[in-house]
Amino acid sequence: MSAGRHRMRSGIHAAAAAAAVGVLVVTAGGWVGYRQLAGPDCSGKIELSVAVAGELAPAVDQAASEWEEKGAAVEGTCIDVTVTAADPVEVAAVVAARHGATLAGVGQASGTAVSPDVWIPDSSTWLLRLKTGGAAAFEPGNGASIASSPVVVAMPEPIAARLGWPQKELDWTQLLARVNSDRPLRTGIVEPTRDAAGLSGLLSLMTAASSTGGATAEQDRVGALRALASGASALRQDLLAKFPTSADNTTLASALGAAALSEEDVIQYNARKPPVPLAALYLKPAPLPLDYPYAVLPGIDPAKASAARVLFEALTTSSFRDRLATQSLRGPDGNWGAGFAAPQGAPSPAGGDASAAPPPQGGVAAGGLAPDAVERAVSSWSIATLSGRMLCIIDVSGSMKKTVPTANGATRQQVTIEAARRGLNLFDDSWSIGLWVFSTNLVGTRDHREVVPIGPLSRQRSTLERGLDTVASSSGDTGLYDTLLAAYKDVQRNWEPGKVNSIVLFTDGKNEDADGISQRQLIAELERIKDPEQPIQVIIVGIGTEVSKSELDTIAGAAGGGAFIAADPTKISDIFLRAIALRKAPA
Repeated sequence: MSAGRHRMRSGIHAAAAAAAVGVLVVTAGGWVGYRQLAGPDCSGKIELSVAVAGELAPAVDQAASEWEEKGAAVEGTCIDVTVTAADPVEVAAVVAARHGATLAGVGQASGTAVSPDVWIPDSSTWLLRLKTGGAAAFEPGNGASIASSPVVVAMPEPIAARLGWPQKELDWTQLLARVNSDRPLRTGIVEPTRDAAGLSGLLSLMTAASSTGGATAEQDRVGALRALASGASALRQDLLAKFPTSADNTTLASALGAAALSEEDVIQYNARKPPVPLAALYLKPAPLPLDYPYAVLPGIDPAKASAARVLFEALTTSSFRDRLATQSLRGPDGNWGAGFAAPQGAPSPAGGDASAAPPPQGGVAAGGLAPDAVERAVSSWSIATLSGRMLCIIDVSGSMKKTVPTANGATRQQVTIEAARRGLNLFDDSWSIGLWVFSTNLVGTRDHREVVPIGPLSRQRSTLERGLDTVASSSGDTGLYDTLLAAYKDVQRNWEPGKVNSIVLFTDGKNEDADGISQRQLIAELERIKDPEQPIQVIIVGIGTEVSKSELDTIAGAAGGGAFIAADPTKISDIFLRAIALRKAPA
């Protein structure tokens, strides 16, 4: 005898059925499938919790149900599976907290969230971001893709037709040109720090901007970021609501004209018979697809790990591919099962279309995606879409004259200034930024010199650019402690509500000011003057191998921030972007 599976009805009969067999429970946050095998061939119970991206959860739940009905067990022990539809960003927050990682834009896990045994997010980029975000020991098992959905540019059909769809093939460079034109296409995106399809689209657009080359590449990149940011939405449903509800020219001109979404999103949207259907544009080169990796999270006991391995086999059958098709999803190789409603122009590996390359075995992250590309895109986005007030402080002590072998002979000073200049290009006019330099005895016995006071970029961007041009190394030592304390007091004096007030300090050495305050005095004074109502976040970027990580961690922590080390000075720019992106938004 095998267990049956019933949907919850109402009243006492449903409760009795739930106690005896499987049940589908509907909650405010989605649905959760519970099943328990009651067959005679197994005893005991292995409880396996599986968190799945919402669009895939019904297919996984159905496959697990069928698996159990056929006698799911590991070495004679029954398996009890709980399948929960879970937003990947919510699970990512839980896993990040558990493994000590920090993910830009993700935020804190809710107090009721629990880490599952198996996690099937919509993209391997979540697993990659956890690794690069500080979860060094995060090594999930398996990781193979069990489904896929290409990332497309969703566009109202009348607008797509003007661009030559479906006959004309478009690429990301052409889209970038439309985004940055004098009459730009109204673009949108789901917050890419919290949405994998949005992140994939952002990566493709940034790659297109970089490939243009020449003096306009940086301008194209920043322009695209700001265009996307102007139409960004926190939730996918909110973004979809911005598409036109009428095909008249006035509505089309004022509504959303293009957005990076999954193929599944477009199919589901059109299935609701909207007034203006969406075209799915499969731009070249193809963006990273959603690849739905099967991640067995580290730390689960061996019995659960065994159950997870057997469940995975149930999710790799031909019948599972057909279940995916009913959810508008493809198999992991990019092909689709029976009943799949392919959008017009959808490429298929089965049809010999090489542009429909399947996700690499083991998921996108295992397929060789450069971690720094994802981090750079996420960080650039965070900076371009957040407002802040920041004092940038650059070490100009004598050691900054040292050349960097990996930077074609440029000095540490030159590499640092270039990193600051690139960051400045990303900040929009809502930011307020100032610039100091420091060494020892730069102005009489004072260790720092103000180059540009903190002020709105709307009126002093060019002043800051000229100020960076004047930064040059001195012959002095490193007056770190006196400078940091003076900077903290300066930012505190004119603290601005509604913005992240911060200090970013670049240094390649230890404190060497014999006439200045001690580390103990610095920490004591910071503790005395800190005001929880007016927080200031201090970020210290250590350059090279001569900095003391423990020293920087101690003083940054006391000031309310953190230290980042760029052992290779050519990586300063990436570390700077990541550090800024991880700032906490004001409460």
